[in-house]
Amino acid sequence: QVQLVESGGGLVQSGGSLRLSCAPSGWILSSYAMGWFRQAPGKEREFVARISWSGGTTVYADSVKGRFTISRDNAKNTVDLQMNSLKPGVTAVYYCAASSTVVGGTRNWDYWGQGTQVTVSS
Repeated sequence: QVQLVESGGGLVQSGGSLRLSCAPSGWILSSYAMGWFRQAPGKEREFVARISWSGGTTVYADSVKGRFTISRDNAKNTVDLQMNSLKPGVTAVYYCAASSTVVGGTRNWDYWGQGTQVTVSS
């Protein structure tokens, strides 16, 4: 069954902005680190950004630094990804994920959403 639900994807022109949202299906996100990933056709899923359970720490992939912002509102039980200055390219599906543990320096992403598609036109 659905664990996380993403929304906000769509078509946007190059240089434009889009805001993605993630919400759980019947559970609470407050104790989990949260992340966003994306995957283009024929390519491996790649890390985009993550945020700690408290929101105090954020990490971004080099490719999106300065353009994307991950945030969370534990009171609303949501996680967002604000994407600015979007660059044209192959359509990608963005996935939201939740993590409860880090083992041996590697984070375990325990729960995932179904993804929301983002297309940036030239």
